[in-house]
Amino acid sequence: MEKFDVHILGCGSALPTLKHWPSSQIINLREKLFMIDCGEGAQVQFRRSRQKFSRLSHIFISHLHGDHIFGLIGLLSTLSLAGRTYPMHIYAHAELEALMKPWLDFFCKGIAYEVVFHALPTDDVSHLIYDDRSVQVFTIPLKHRVPCCGFLFKEKAPLPHIRRDMIDYLEIPYYAIQSIKEGADWTTPDGKVIPNNQLVFPAELGRSYAYCSDTCYQPQNIPLLRGVDVLYHEATFGKDNAPRAVETLHSTATQAAQMAKQAKVGQLVIGHFSSRYDDEQVLLDEAKHIFPNTLLATEGLVLNL
Repeated sequence: MEKFDVHILGCGSALPTLKHWPSSQIINLREKLFMIDCGEGAQVQFRRSRQKFSRLSHIFISHLHGDHIFGLIGLLSTLSLAGRTYPMHIYAHAELEALMKPWLDFFCKGIAYEVVFHALPTDDVSHLIYDDRSVQVFTIPLKHRVPCCGFLFKEKAPLPHIRRDMIDYLEIPYYAIQSIKEGADWTTPDGKVIPNNQLVFPAELGRSYAYCSDTCYQPQNIPLLRGVDVLYHEATFGKDNAPRAVETLHSTATQAAQMAKQAKVGQLVIGHFSSRYDDEQVLLDEAKHIFPNTLLATEGLVLNL
């Protein structure tokens, strides 16, 4: 199967610690890179992940809190210093463009590439915001103290595989193979039509990854998340701090696990940990009690979908 990896660059929350970096992730889908959130230090973690800056062209920002955006101007400046010339597309709530413009004008004056801002919707429904031949990206409506949305990456199913035995038997020329993979039948020299389903066999199903941070418990998103291969869901607090989660519009590890269980996802990864937890094992234990296939996010973790 082609590559679909998620690199955790940071999984901490607002208050800096020596253990975790602020929120940021890199998705490598068929060697095309996408970034989700860009907290302070994201470019350093990006380097540590050994992914190539040159393959990044799309950045998705969940919301405009500092622990999710303070690394953005540094990354854009570094890309300019590295000689980038092709556009960078940033998907974020509309206010970010106005916030970034004076910083770009001051710190990135004369950059050789265009920074293109795409305003995210603020309503309570999911929207398709990115589409290419390999993946679609949808928003996930979230509820936080500022407008916020998560992101659902859905890989498009690869083209079916050619049945080599049939290709050889029917002596089908090489130039016709692509059209057959795209659904065409084959007509033999004597006029017999060979149906496409006799010439190919199905490829693997497309994979999916959902990112939900920051947010309070949102069970209305369960239909949208149903059956995703991997769900990253914030678990800022444990159930011992449930009142604080309600007050700050964050989630507990229990709530993250409930979302995963009800949506029947393949795997849950919890992150965005409050600095009050010296050992997140208590959060992992809490989540695994409800949804056993749960992992703790940690910097350097690579999820292979």
